[in-house]
Amino acid sequence: MKKIGIISLGCDKNRVDSEKMLFALEEGGYALTQDVREADVIIINTCAFIGDAKKESIDTILEMAELKKTSKKYIVVTGCFSTRYAQEIKEDLPEVDVFLPIKEEYKILSVVNGFFGKGEEEGKEGRVLTTPYSYAYLKIADGCNNRCSYCAIPFIRGKYVSEPIEKLVQESEILYKEGVKELILVAQDVTNYGRDLYGKPSLIDLLKELSKIDFWKIRILYAYPELIDDELIDYICQNDKIAKYLDVPLQHVSNDVLKKMNRRSNRESIDELVDKIRKKDVYVALRSTFINGFPQETEEDHENLKEFLENKLDYAGFFVYSPEEGTKAYEMDGRVKKGVAKKRRTECEKVQVKATLSAHERLVGKELEVIYEGIDYNKGKFYGRSEYQAPEIDVKIYFSSKYPLEIGEIYRVKITKAGFYPEGETI
Repeated sequence: MKKIGIISLGCDKNRVDSEKMLFALEEGGYALTQDVREADVIIINTCAFIGDAKKESIDTILEMAELKKTSKKYIVVTGCFSTRYAQEIKEDLPEVDVFLPIKEEYKILSVVNGFFGKGEEEGKEGRVLTTPYSYAYLKIADGCNNRCSYCAIPFIRGKYVSEPIEKLVQESEILYKEGVKELILVAQDVTNYGRDLYGKPSLIDLLKELSKIDFWKIRILYAYPELIDDELIDYICQNDKIAKYLDVPLQHVSNDVLKKMNRRSNRESIDELVDKIRKKDVYVALRSTFINGFPQETEEDHENLKEFLENKLDYAGFFVYSPEEGTKAYEMDGRVKKGVAKKRRTECEKVQVKATLSAHERLVGKELEVIYEGIDYNKGKFYGRSEYQAPEIDVKIYFSSKYPLEIGEIYRVKITKAGFYPEGETI
């Protein structure tokens, strides 16, 4: 039986695409392997969101090309990098047998069949989970209509296209039966969900249907600030199935920078949104992402961002601006030197570390439901997450127990202190 190995780069939305390709291939009669050295076909699902992601994609392709020199293998490159740059790089990467655009990933079984003299075949729909079985991502839409001046996603993935509620519920029911306890909703903009299908944003309608399934929590990532209204905030606060957590990609808080980014929010509306959420009786953890060194970002803009970070968010990620061909920002004058942008990123990270520690200190003395994920033998502790932390991007909760624990189960843990381990993890 021929073996398939897949390398999934980039975001969790890419991960879902990879899981669907793996399912189609396994159902088509191929064996899956995590060791690409023993694979007959290597699929690289690439990212091209920023410069570092493009470099990682190229480096991975070259690394797999070296493997091909010592044993017969086929290489398929798909994902954002393949969709965006395949025509330019085909001649430079002859080791790649097929560049498969995103919108043709459903053909993956036929492509692989072709390597072994088999005919075209439509792959079955399903998922092979590559996350720990306790949580899974649910991609509720693809593409984006927002046209932020720095972002190439609309050119790569196209217009915003929502999956029907019925299909998402069916997929979620299967995930629940497979043992998933935490369902994580992802899209380029989850708050815009359903507008193309139902004539209006319909995230709450989707959440109501998903809440009928007995997940521990349903988590919302990538909620654009403009569509987070009172109804959505109240629904998150009142529904016990919804994690008290919102990932809101703000990108900046300076009005001048936000305008150049073609964002629809401003500092006043951002402050109003955060204050509105903070005034609720139920605490909702907030995460965001920011771009440092956007063209024409001044020192005053940077200081405004640092001031905002002092007490607004639980978590935040920071990225140095990456010029992307085809975007409006790519043509802008006044690019900030990369060294300056990196310095600003470091300064913002230091401010956010203090804010994160302050947010954690409010949990001291409380009992939280924690999903147990593993053991850190160096620390001599179990670890997991509460509804206030998302997997892979936020911190862990470390705890001890007198009794044996089962991975993926939910336990009540009393928080006794908040602090940072040397590696930067906390609680």
